[in-house]
Amino acid sequence: MALQESGEMYLETILILSGRGKPVRSVDVGEYMGYSKPSVSRAVGLLKNGGYVVTDPDGYLLLTEEGRRAAEKIYERHNVLTDFFVELGVDHEIAAKDACRIEHIISDETFDAIKSRATSD
Repeated sequence: MALQESGEMYLETILILSGRGKPVRSVDVGEYMGYSKPSVSRAVGLLKNGGYVVTDPDGYLLLTEEGRRAAEKIYERHNVLTDFFVELGVDHEIAAKDACRIEHIISDETFDAIKSRATSD
């Protein structure tokens, strides 16, 4: 199953929230993203069907290996692009918003070139 932008955003959110050291619930994802419970429920169902997320016996969301890889990839893109734009002189808030849009559509080749340039300075 190919991920859409919204799926990537959900995976990235689950990764961020799980990095805080607490189990992640659907309601936490909804609060973080500002989405309704039905929207989150539908998205989580799609991610489960795609093999990206599972729930434990207590209902907490866990990324599968494939889900973690996808989430880490998009999160890395977000961070590298944000830092790159800030280095260019863009305000951090604007840089983060632009990175959030671009991270989903940028090609691997272009991202790798930006990452290479950003880490070589």
